Amino acid sequence: MSQKQIAGVTIDVNDEGYMTNHAQWNRDVAAALAKEEGIDLTEGHWKVLDFIDKDFKEKSAVPGMRRMNKVGGIETKELYSLFPNGPIKKATKIAGYPKPVSCV
Repeated sequence: MSQKQIAGVTIDVNDEGYMTNHAQWNRDVAAALAKEEGIDLTEGHWKVLDFIDKDFKEKSAVPGMRRMNKVGGIETKELYSLFPNGPIKKATKIAGYPKPVSCV
């Protein structure tokens, strides 16, 4: 495990860049992580990030694509539009949660 400076905050990350201590996360950190992924956060992005946060706090697991669709009401097409090339992996990284178990 290592650390990195982002948005004026030191965060703990694993070797893939996922945060390992969600308590260090805030919206500025999210925006900076998104920038690293080439994403400028919009209201649509925040809808996804807020759902991930809420769902993780309830289930203690990152929601998969099906749950995002069925429970979150976020269509697959929209997820790929907001977070291209791996929407669940990118969204959870920006949301400050671990890499989903279902993602390789």
